[in-house]
Amino acid sequence: MNDLCADIGYKSINHFGEQLCGDHVDIVEQGDDSTVIVLADGLGSGVKASILSTLTSKIISTMMAEGLTLADCVETIAQTLPICSVRGVAYSTFTILHLVDNREMELIQYDNPLTILLRGGENYDYPKTEMNIGGKKIYRSVIRLQENDIFIAMSDGCPHAGIGLAYNFGWKRDDIIEYMKAVSFGEYTAKTLSTILLDEVNKLYGGKPGDDATACVMKVRKREPMNILFGPPRDRDDCNRMMSLFFSKEGKHIICGGTTSSIAAKYLGKPVKASLKFVKGDVPPIAEIEGVDLVTEGVITVNRVVEYAHDFLGENKLYEKWGFGHDGASLICRMLFEEATDINFYVGRAVNPAHQNPDLPINFNIKMNLVEDLSGCLKQMGKKIKVSYF
Repeated sequence: MNDLCADIGYKSINHFGEQLCGDHVDIVEQGDDSTVIVLADGLGSGVKASILSTLTSKIISTMMAEGLTLADCVETIAQTLPICSVRGVAYSTFTILHLVDNREMELIQYDNPLTILLRGGENYDYPKTEMNIGGKKIYRSVIRLQENDIFIAMSDGCPHAGIGLAYNFGWKRDDIIEYMKAVSFGEYTAKTLSTILLDEVNKLYGGKPGDDATACVMKVRKREPMNILFGPPRDRDDCNRMMSLFFSKEGKHIICGGTTSSIAAKYLGKPVKASLKFVKGDVPPIAEIEGVDLVTEGVITVNRVVEYAHDFLGENKLYEKWGFGHDGASLICRMLFEEATDINFYVGRAVNPAHQNPDLPINFNIKMNLVEDLSGCLKQMGKKIKVSYF
């Protein structure tokens, strides 16, 4: 495992009046450091396009992850999918981003807008080799990765934005490059970058997209470990072992819960201090312990983080709330969603007698469910997750 990793995020908007998107993105891990990402654009829009793009991306991502050749993938798609009676074409266009050992990108493109690569904040004109597979002109590129490289793959709904409205001939690729260069210097996640791009596309369509549009962004970054401690251990004798393991891990440290922070403070020999940064709202205030990066309340705060995580994976409508907020939940979100790449959970199984009858551990179950839910969301964000129970 090298010190680079991939942050992957995507977003789609539907053709106006359609309930289903005709574009589809599939991500399949191929070991710890290799990933296959496929963005497929089905012909037309609606149900037929959705089926075509979903099958295309599923077939290609699965076959490539299993090590089959591109020729085999294209041939399988041609033989599997139905022929469009109007256009006489059997499948959708597609872009394949094949991340190999977090060191190299194999980029394969068929009829989608050419993928943009921003390197050092500037457009990088990567080499392309033209191939002919089954009568289809396909471009293949092999690119050695560098830290902070940003790959932006799109369906043609993005450059078609604004035709007849803001632009006569749509939002050209060069215009998209200039727009994304301006935001590439921010510490935005891949998901946020794709959201920024799609929000502008939607705006250029006047809020009524004339085509399905999808942006898939992959950002190359260094690994950033993060550690989160949530709840005291079931056995009091395990306190020192739990704290020792938690604080011995490299990276930032987050502690959630009043009892948990008291145990940590005792272990460190430092007091728990109320934070002077009071934020009005429905999330409990944070505290401070010297040597700990963030100290928050437990269940209420983590529950809010889970809500934001689900939204982040979906529409990402709540970004401004947690992206700029100063309450405990917002601070945890920025650390886990934007900064962290590898996250270690240290979860105590103790039942809090102050909150409920030990014979009916409702709060305990809620806590375990929150950890399971949050770790699942973070995995979908592409984070490496390890959960240890005490």
